Amino acid sequence: MVKWMVDGFRSDPSLGLEVIHVDARLSSGMDDVGSIRGGKLRALWGYCREALRAARGQDFPTLYYIPSPPKRASLYRDWIVMALIRWRFHRVILHWHAVGLGAWLESEAWTVERWLTRLFLGRADRALVLAESNRADAEVLRPRSVAVVSNGIPDPCPDFHATLAQRRAGLAERRDIRVLFMAHCTRDKGVFGAVEAVVAANRSGGDSGRRFRLTVAGSFLSSDEETEFRGRVARGDAADCVEIAGFVSGSQKDRLFREADVFLFPTYFANEGQPLNLIEALAYGLPCVTTRWRSIPEYFPADYPGLCIPREVPPLAQALHAVVGGVDGRRLRCSFEERFALESHLSTLAAAIRID
Repeated sequence: MVKWMVDGFRSDPSLGLEVIHVDARLSSGMDDVGSIRGGKLRALWGYCREALRAARGQDFPTLYYIPSPPKRASLYRDWIVMALIRWRFHRVILHWHAVGLGAWLESEAWTVERWLTRLFLGRADRALVLAESNRADAEVLRPRSVAVVSNGIPDPCPDFHATLAQRRAGLAERRDIRVLFMAHCTRDKGVFGAVEAVVAANRSGGDSGRRFRLTVAGSFLSSDEETEFRGRVARGDAADCVEIAGFVSGSQKDRLFREADVFLFPTYFANEGQPLNLIEALAYGLPCVTTRWRSIPEYFPADYPGLCIPREVPPLAQALHAVVGGVDGRRLRCSFEERFALESHLSTLAAAIRID
């Protein structure tokens, strides 16, 4: 999201923003996220010096910063950054991509952590959140104003109406249903629940004659979970209906989205903000089966049949049948075009950043 924002603002002068980007990359990979080591502190000090140099000579410098999820190492990093550079900027905008920090501060943080977080991150000039349901999370730190700006992505399927619209319209008539899970392959992202849902949907198919086949795409972050998952998939009830594709990108990722009939994402990840995989699924006109978790219900109409209670398998199985028989993927594609296109996102984001 940051890359799309920086590139978009720089390429469109009409948005009225000059961008100086300090790429403050600290982790070498997913295994390194949240770890504490000396090299990160040295790098962080260098990034802060770079930001201070960039602000020098600017008439109205605004600091745009993405705070951490509720993880202590990441939160302490935010304290250091704010202590070192916040004083130099006229305005501070915090853009909350992850959720849960506000609730964590109220229920689990130590008293000194609450105090320091409010000292260094409190009273921002503006807080940006991804959805209305995330507003309370930001308001714990008492920003002067809050704006809701949904994520937006470049259209991954610009030829939808020419190549996929007819396929999506005929879903109810098909019997061999391809289901796609694409995310980090972790328990709380729903990878185990996805397998159980497909197995249960095949058992309950009844007179429909439908057969669901699941493709799991993404990287495993835990070797123990990967071993457990592969063992589960090898069992008879799942062995003939689950395929593990691994990490995919580019043309392979595009092919999986185009060949799929349903997108399955039963997440209950604690810091889920506004998952981009669901936005991608909407762009491909894929009926989604997912959870009533965090901001996800705001993607869909109130009566959408693919929203389920987290961690419960039977409703997921029922929802798979329901979306196949009753959801028109072309309408979901229209929702993407109206709400999640990158151009609209950048325009709304730029307006929220330009504080009068």
